[in-house]
Amino acid sequence: MLKHLLLPASVDKTILPIIVGRALRAFSDGFVAVLLPAYLLALGFDTWQVGAIATSTLLGSAMATLAVGTWGHKVHDRELLLVAALLMISTGFAFASQTSFWPLLMIAFIGTLNPSSGDVSLFLPLEHARVAEAAHDQARTALFARYSLIGALFAALGALSAGLPDYLVQTIGINRLDGFRFMFVLYSLIGFTIWLLYRRLPQSHTEQRKPAQPLGPSKSVVIKLATLFSLDSFAGGLVVNSLLALWLFKRFDLSLAAAGSFFFWAGLLTSLSQLVAPHLAKRIGLINTMVFTHIPANLSLIGAAFAPDIETALGLLLLRSLLSQMDVPARSAFVMLAVTPEERAAAASFTLVPRSLASSLSPTLGGALFTTGFFALPLVGCGVLKIAYDLMLWRAFRKFEAKN
Repeated sequence: MLKHLLLPASVDKTILPIIVGRALRAFSDGFVAVLLPAYLLALGFDTWQVGAIATSTLLGSAMATLAVGTWGHKVHDRELLLVAALLMISTGFAFASQTSFWPLLMIAFIGTLNPSSGDVSLFLPLEHARVAEAAHDQARTALFARYSLIGALFAALGALSAGLPDYLVQTIGINRLDGFRFMFVLYSLIGFTIWLLYRRLPQSHTEQRKPAQPLGPSKSVVIKLATLFSLDSFAGGLVVNSLLALWLFKRFDLSLAAAGSFFFWAGLLTSLSQLVAPHLAKRIGLINTMVFTHIPANLSLIGAAFAPDIETALGLLLLRSLLSQMDVPARSAFVMLAVTPEERAAAASFTLVPRSLASSLSPTLGGALFTTGFFALPLVGCGVLKIAYDLMLWRAFRKFEAKN
């Protein structure tokens, strides 16, 4: 029954541990993105330091993803996924036990924390290659949509659980920092559960037929895509979820529980949009789906930056959430469409690495802008740059998809 709910009918059912693992990772990412700035502020860090730690997490993810793209084809993806799960376990325990800036900065770089609304981690290229292998043609887009839908839905549930530390403070009398540390221990326990799940994965079918390869025939297309995705990710890094939560805390004095509720509803809207994405892509194409849902989302973000009150700001941000991630399954499916099967893991890595590198630079900039008091600038900069990316992507690839 669970398999039929989580997977389209024509999909290889051995992919189920990947889908369940994605759900668990998304849940943990959901509460970490909201709690991370609150935890760091509670430790006495300023907004620049919060941005620097967010940058470190994204930069470390980029380096790990680059390593997968460069050398990962020499190792079975199952073993790499198990290593990533062990790293997740270590990250949670390390964050729960440290309170100083420099050790946390290093742990953030090495570990698997994700302060953003999307999935940026060592897991992603490995899982994408497995997902692409499990289905074909239209079923692949539907499977990527299901993968993204489940991620968005469980990230929303994770955000809702971000109020748990305050609940523990009120009900059992622990101090707030211990409540935060409990959530990082929970993050580790989720990592252990994912490790158990990935032990059940069979050998990749691609590995049985023909080993994965580094980029070859599709290299020029992947480089062009990676360049455009970098611009999009640099812009997104200005308002990753942790910094958006920080903006809400600073601009409107929003409580942790209220922020968690907002990110829950934002995530729920995002997850619902994933259901529409494959149908829209089938009707108007992958590139048009990516572009013409993204532009209104970014206009909403710019509007939120100048909202006179919290109700207007949250309304515009919720509208953005309904539209901004509809491009994710279409983008993943388009990358897989544009390369040969043997290049998929490398293509996923080499389109993700520049994105992660670019997005890792901007949270520090966003945190610095908050420090100066220019609260609107990160949101406006993000919206303008993303619209520029949308227009360039449409111009570069609107004809490419029609030929394939």
